[in-house]
Amino acid sequence: MVSSSLDQWQKTNREYLIQSVALLRHSLELQLGIQSKQPLKPPKEPENTALKALCTQFNLSPFERDILLLGVGMEIDPSFGDLCAQLQGKDQLDYPTLALALASLPNASFSVISPQSPLLDWQLIEFGTASTLTKTPFRIDHRILCYLLGEYAQDTQLQIIDFSLPPGLTKIPLSPSQSIIVHQCRSTWLEATSSYPVLQFCGLDSITTLRLAIEVSRQLNSNLAVLPASLIPQQPSEVKKLQKRWEREAILSDTILLIQVDDQGVDSPQQNLNIFLFIENLRTAVIISSRDRLYTKQKTLLNFDVPSLSYDEQITLWEKYLEPFTPQLNGHISKLTSQFNLSPSLIIAACNSVKINLEKIINEEENNQQKIYENLWYFCRTQARPHLHNLAQRIDTKAAWKDLVLPKIQQQTLAEMLSSLRQRSKVIEEWGFANIERRGLGISALFYGSSGTGKTMAAAVIANALNVDLYRIDLSAVVSKYIGETEKNLRRIFDAAETGGAILLFDEADALFGKRTQVKDSHDRHANVEVSYLLQRMETYQGLAILTTNLKDALDTAFLRRIRFVVAFPFPDKAAREEIWRRVFPSQTPTESLDFQTLAKLNVAGGNIRNIALNAAFLAADNNEAITMKHILQAAKNEYLKLERSLSELESIGRSLKLA
Repeated sequence: MVSSSLDQWQKTNREYLIQSVALLRHSLELQLGIQSKQPLKPPKEPENTALKALCTQFNLSPFERDILLLGVGMEIDPSFGDLCAQLQGKDQLDYPTLALALASLPNASFSVISPQSPLLDWQLIEFGTASTLTKTPFRIDHRILCYLLGEYAQDTQLQIIDFSLPPGLTKIPLSPSQSIIVHQCRSTWLEATSSYPVLQFCGLDSITTLRLAIEVSRQLNSNLAVLPASLIPQQPSEVKKLQKRWEREAILSDTILLIQVDDQGVDSPQQNLNIFLFIENLRTAVIISSRDRLYTKQKTLLNFDVPSLSYDEQITLWEKYLEPFTPQLNGHISKLTSQFNLSPSLIIAACNSVKINLEKIINEEENNQQKIYENLWYFCRTQARPHLHNLAQRIDTKAAWKDLVLPKIQQQTLAEMLSSLRQRSKVIEEWGFANIERRGLGISALFYGSSGTGKTMAAAVIANALNVDLYRIDLSAVVSKYIGETEKNLRRIFDAAETGGAILLFDEADALFGKRTQVKDSHDRHANVEVSYLLQRMETYQGLAILTTNLKDALDTAFLRRIRFVVAFPFPDKAAREEIWRRVFPSQTPTESLDFQTLAKLNVAGGNIRNIALNAAFLAADNNEAITMKHILQAAKNEYLKLERSLSELESIGRSLKLA
């Protein structure tokens, strides 16, 4: 029915346009003394023709309307050029000009040559080259011609703007809080009298802000196009051209523009300047989406913070899209929601990814509830991995509890950490702690001890036990000498990790979390601001952050108050070293006659033991032999030299084994 109505409108619209051109031609032919066989009468104009809409939208006079029809006639009537030549008295002048229009059309006015006239200001016609303006050939703009004919066409000068939106976004449901934002935006624009205030959506998820923009435009019966802020030209003159061209398109197609600012663009003064220059004089509807608020003195920005889905909203979405299998996941959905702070689109994608195989899992496999849960967890973990660029590295290890040698009290503390992480949703959400205050509900830990005592391995063991990703923060990339850059890098890390449910490992944390000092100069003040910012983010971060350091006393005491778990990693005693030696070689590694009690006499930490074991393996493999005490002592010699330690201990062991 809709398609049929559109076809009928196109037919009626085109017939009226052809009749209007024919009437204009008849009027011009009369000036040449050419009489038509049948007198032409002005056609009855149907409602909602493109020509009438164009004249109304751009405030065209009857004279300017006829100039447009001259251009249309040249495009649709093959003999129109001959008529122009006859009117201008020269065969080579077979094109329309403003001079021809001024001399031949009724209601002629020289105002048409003003740059502010609608024809020139809105670029409805295009000029060629000639010595004078009025004698310059002109043609109707291609986009305008297609508009008058009722044909879809995209303006070639707006190729940086995306008019095609991803399919399926309208199916993503809006949360109650998001629906309120849409209603407020709709009301704001409907009540606008002169120009539309610019709306600004601030949130971490660009898909969610796009979804809101689509819904706002849908409720206003408008279209939506997207412009990445990074593609806005840098030259002011080019920005002005783009601005005018877009405003024309917005009027023609009743389209709202969404300007998307990426993470880097938020911190780019030049890009922000280009955005404000672009929107400064726009009278059409514009939405800006960005992570943080942008500010301008010249334009009113109405800000709407788009928060992530609440815990309850995520639960509702999971249950809705997992139907009818929701009852079989009793308890598991809350664990997913507690660990992964996903957007609506990712939750729906996760549900769809597993529902394809749910019937098979339920009908053919035992313990199907756990199997479904594992499938969902794997999808969430891989899809929600944070994009940390060069600020962190993901540590991918198979480390397990059996690989970790620690005193009993430290093992108990780590076990308590795991319990806290596993029961987070029950305590924080179901038992109501989040209703009081969400700040400080994340879990942070400090691992301190000398190098090689197992701090990083312990973090990897916890990540593997929880089946989540572990990211080691690259402090060399995070810390910057430029004011404010360190905080921006840290913000990117924390924001990305919030969604992905990852564990953040700040290795050698004393370099970043050091004590605040008395302010003596701008450098001290800048360093203290960085520490204060970290204190705030540690309190609001909902995930697990692990700090490791060799120098506990170097940390700011304010951090210690905010850290839930503090674990000391002591230098291993002889019994611990023997246990490490027994566990350091994989089961498939060939060994022969290893004396672990004797190896425990090597007074080195676990990290050094691993280095020695690995180097000994390479020595044995190169000789096509199993690993023996000879290879280990040779590798230990190189490790001792690296540590600048005396070799007397090794020589004594070698003599006792008759290897010296």
